[in-house]
Amino acid sequence: MQPARRVAYDVLRAVSDADAYANLMLPSVIADAQLNPQDAALATELTYGTLRRRGTYDAIIAAAADRPASDIDPAVLDALRLATHQLLATRVASHAAVNESVNLVASLQGRGAASFANAVLRRISRETPGEWQDRIEADARSDDERLALRSAHPVWIIRALRRALAAEGRAEELEALLEADNLSPEVTLVALPGLAPTGEPRRPYAPTAFGSPGGDPHRIVSASGGAVRVQDEGSQLVALALADAAPIRDGERWLDLCAGPGGKTALLAAIAHEHGAVLEANEVVPARAGLVRNALEPVPGEVIVHEEDGRAFTAAHPGRFDRILVDAPCTGLGALRRRPEARWRKSPADVAELVPLQTELLSGAIDALVPGGIVAYVTCSPHLAETTGVVQEVLRTRTDAEEIDARAILADVSDSPIDLGDDGSGRVQLWPHRHGTDAMFLALIRKRS
Repeated sequence: MQPARRVAYDVLRAVSDADAYANLMLPSVIADAQLNPQDAALATELTYGTLRRRGTYDAIIAAAADRPASDIDPAVLDALRLATHQLLATRVASHAAVNESVNLVASLQGRGAASFANAVLRRISRETPGEWQDRIEADARSDDERLALRSAHPVWIIRALRRALAAEGRAEELEALLEADNLSPEVTLVALPGLAPTGEPRRPYAPTAFGSPGGDPHRIVSASGGAVRVQDEGSQLVALALADAAPIRDGERWLDLCAGPGGKTALLAAIAHEHGAVLEANEVVPARAGLVRNALEPVPGEVIVHEEDGRAFTAAHPGRFDRILVDAPCTGLGALRRRPEARWRKSPADVAELVPLQTELLSGAIDALVPGGIVAYVTCSPHLAETTGVVQEVLRTRTDAEEIDARAILADVSDSPIDLGDDGSGRVQLWPHRHGTDAMFLALIRKRS
């Protein structure tokens, strides 16, 4: 099998079998295989393209095989998914996609499975992408199921995104959002303030953000000693908004409560260092705490990184901090461009499990604020239960906290006018289709004096 395709297949198997994250695993597999830049690009496109459209490809495979995709051996199914993507969405020659996939199946599962794979793929290759799309949509039971097959998003995510857009009065943007989720995001870099100049081309909103000028961005990161790194512009904006929410006084204490893997921590640490504030970080998972320490290495001074449950940490430090970032554990539905497998891995049950934790973390952070202190509640998810629902629940139960206008603060941070939806609350929801960022949510809450 051609090396790039074998790399893609190996990553697909790890995602299916071991819940691996493609964005973390793929670079190391490419390096181990010593792929040249052209093959590395092909392996990346095949991996992400197959993962993004997995639900749609499973429907096509099921129709061609005349059996549910769930009844097909997982190793064979991943080979069929990869081949289907090549047949219907790339310029890879049909005979190469079929023959290499059949040979792979034969080597893994034997001649019987290879014969089955050959029959399925040859059926798929005889019809155009449009014909297959029409066929599977004809069997859909609702308009949302048809949209799910067309956009390669589960129905429950489509409905959650529609509700979030409707809260801004912009439900008509749903298909544009789904389309943006299926595009590869551009690489965005952050220049840590005071440690590196912002490069070119500049991004439109965050003054610290710029695009990769071409080539491998990791070379730029290495050359800067870590003062420049890859970070989504939306992630930069929410951290900058917390720093800009009020004038910074010398000696302020800041906390990043859920800090892993450390990108926002490093940005806040650089700003704190410039203004005479002191930052601490907390991350409950030891391996992620190690990533936070690595991210902080370029920033002068010491940042203590605790390894505790955020709820226990805030309970043990009441009234201690002037600013707290709660980048809460969430479903990650705002980063489906970067983690395409997440759309097939997550379920509504994950939301129900996360919301109580998110609520406790935010409430605990308010307890840990000094009077007049500010907490930024952030998620990389636009799901209303994880965003507005959490904020409303916490504010409903407290008389010592008030929401401040995050929209106005973010607009002031931004280098150019930013089109923010308005649900009347002052909260911020960023969007891939509108802002070119991950779908980051931000609310700012002040503890009453």
